[in-house]
Amino acid sequence: MLTALRRGCLSLCVLVCSTAALAEPQHAMTLYDEAPKYPSDFTHFDYTNPDAPKGGTLRLAGLNGFDSLNPFIPKGNAGDQIGLLYDTLTYHSADEPFTEYGLLAERIEKADDHSFVRFYLNPKARFNDGQPVTAEDVLFTFNTLIEKGHPLYRHYYADVAEVVVENPLQVRFDFKHSNNRELPLILGQLQILPKHWWAERDFTKTSLTAPLGSGPYRLVQVDAGRSLRYERVKDWWGKDLPVSRGLYNFNTIYIDYYRDMSVALEAFKAGQFDFNLEYSAKDWATGYNSPALRSGAIIKKSIKNHNPVGMQGFTFNLRKKMFQDPRVRQALSLLFDFEWTNKQLFYSSYIRTQSYFENSELAARGLPSEEELAILEPLRGSIPEQVFTQAYQTPISDGSGIIRERRLEAYRLLQEAGYRIENDQMVNAEGEPLAFEFIIAQANLERVLLPFKRNLAELGIEMTIRRADVSQYINRMRSRDFEMTSSIWSQSNSPGNEQRDFWHSSSVDNPGSRNFIGLQDPAIDSLVEGLINAPSRASLITHARALDRVLLWGHYVIPNYYIDTWRTAYWQHLAQPEVAPLYDYGLMTWWIKPDAAHPSTAADE
Repeated sequence: MLTALRRGCLSLCVLVCSTAALAEPQHAMTLYDEAPKYPSDFTHFDYTNPDAPKGGTLRLAGLNGFDSLNPFIPKGNAGDQIGLLYDTLTYHSADEPFTEYGLLAERIEKADDHSFVRFYLNPKARFNDGQPVTAEDVLFTFNTLIEKGHPLYRHYYADVAEVVVENPLQVRFDFKHSNNRELPLILGQLQILPKHWWAERDFTKTSLTAPLGSGPYRLVQVDAGRSLRYERVKDWWGKDLPVSRGLYNFNTIYIDYYRDMSVALEAFKAGQFDFNLEYSAKDWATGYNSPALRSGAIIKKSIKNHNPVGMQGFTFNLRKKMFQDPRVRQALSLLFDFEWTNKQLFYSSYIRTQSYFENSELAARGLPSEEELAILEPLRGSIPEQVFTQAYQTPISDGSGIIRERRLEAYRLLQEAGYRIENDQMVNAEGEPLAFEFIIAQANLERVLLPFKRNLAELGIEMTIRRADVSQYINRMRSRDFEMTSSIWSQSNSPGNEQRDFWHSSSVDNPGSRNFIGLQDPAIDSLVEGLINAPSRASLITHARALDRVLLWGHYVIPNYYIDTWRTAYWQHLAQPEVAPLYDYGLMTWWIKPDAAHPSTAADE
C-alpha cells in the first residue's frame, strides 16, 4: 500500500508528466496541427475591411416561409440567418481549408494524442442580456443538443465521453478515442445557448419567440412566416476581436419571404431587396434583363467557389424493393440525358457531377492509386468489382435528345434484373410494374424531370412527379416516406464526422439524418471510419477517394450537375472588400456605401 507521501509524489509526477505532454493553449486550431495562416497577434482577416462603415439596412429574400426560430431540433422550418444570434466557441476562417480561431474561447488547448480539448472562455463574453457566458452554458448546450436536439448532433459528437466544467471559464471535452483529429475543431463550432434563458422553456418545441444569444445581432421583429428583422448589437462584446473586425457592418438585416423564386426575382429587379444568390441558370442568363441592369444599378458578378460542391443527385430510396437491385438503378441512370438538359434548359452553363467530392482534390479520378488499393483490396468481394477495373464516368450523349444506345443498354440491364415489357409496361417476374413517385418541393425542378420522365416512359417505366409544400416535404424526408427525390450532400475541404450522418449504417434509422439513400453496408461503414480517423491530409485525401469510388459504383444516385462559382446579383449601393475569401462569398464582410442612392429610387429611374 502506498503511503500518503508516496501517493502525493506519484500524483505530482503524473501531473508534471501529463502537463509536459500537452500542447500549450493556442489562439487557433488546425486539423493536422499545421501552423494557421494568421499569427496570434493578427488584427483582422485579409478578406475583411476593418474600416468598413457601419450602418444601413441589408434587405434579403427568404423562400417558403418559416414556422420556427429553433434551428437545433428536427421540427419545423427555421428562419433564415438565425445563426447571427449566436456566438461559437471558435470562428471558422473563410480563406483556409479548416482552421478555427478563438471567439467565445480566447484560447484552445488540445492533447497531443487528441484525447481531449480544453476551451478557455473569454471573461468579456456576454449574452445580449448582459449575463456572462460561462462553462456551465457550454455544458448545458452540449447536453441539450445531445438529449433534445437534431439527431445529427449525436452522430457528430458520438466520440465525446464526458464534458467537465473545470472552473467558470474553463471547460474540457474528453473523448472515447484518441485518434479523432477533427472532433476538437467541430466542438469549437458549438453555438452556445444561455442556460438561464432556457431554464423555463421547452427546447423540444418549435417557437416564434425571439431567442437570446451572445452574437452580433438580436432578433427584434417576427412576422410569422413572412418576415424577420435583425438589429446589430452595437455594444456586442466581441466587436473588437480580430475575428470580428470588418464583419457585421449592417445596422439592420431585414428578410422578406416569398413563395416563389420567380416572384422574388421580379421583386429584386424592382428594388425590393438588395442581394440575390442565383441558383437558376435560366434566370442567370435572361432573368435579370432590366433598365436597372443596363444602367449599372444592378451588378451581376460570378465569384469563384473553391469549395467541394459535393453531390447533388436524383436519389433512390433503397428501403423500397424496386431500387434494391443496382442494375435497376444503373438502368434508370442511363435514361437521364444531361447533355440535352444542359443545352436546352441551362444555356450550357453546368458541368456534370462525377464525384461525391466534386470540385476538389478529394474526388476520385481514373483508376485507384496504390494507396487507395491498400484500402480497397481488403473489401474486394463486398464492393462493386468495377471499383478496381474501371474509372467512373457518367454516360455522355451528343445533346440531340436521341439516346437509343443508352436505352438499349438500360433495357438489357433491366432484363438481367428480371424485368420484361408486358402491355407496354416494364414489369418484374411477379408482374409488378416498375413505377415510382418522385417527390419535390421546388417547382422549377419539374422542368428538369419532365424530359427524364419521357425517356423512362419510352421503356414502359412510369414516374409520377409529386410536388409537396415545404413542411410536408420535410416531414416525408424525415420519415423516409418517399421513393425517389432530389438531394444534396454538401462537402467541406476536410470531410469527417458528418460522413457518418450521410452514409453510415448507424444513421439509417435516424429520422433526422441525411442517410436518405438507406445505406446499411459494412464495407461503406469501414471506409467512413477510415476517413474520419485519417492521420494526415494525404491519408484523408486517399480515404475520401476510396469512399467516393464505392459510392459512385453503387449507383445510389443519378448525379446531376454543378457550377464552380457563386452567381451573385446586388444593387450598386452595396460594397465589398477588394479580396474575396476563398471558401465563401462573404456577404457579412460587405457594407452599404454611405452616400449611395436607395435601390428603390434607382429602380424607378
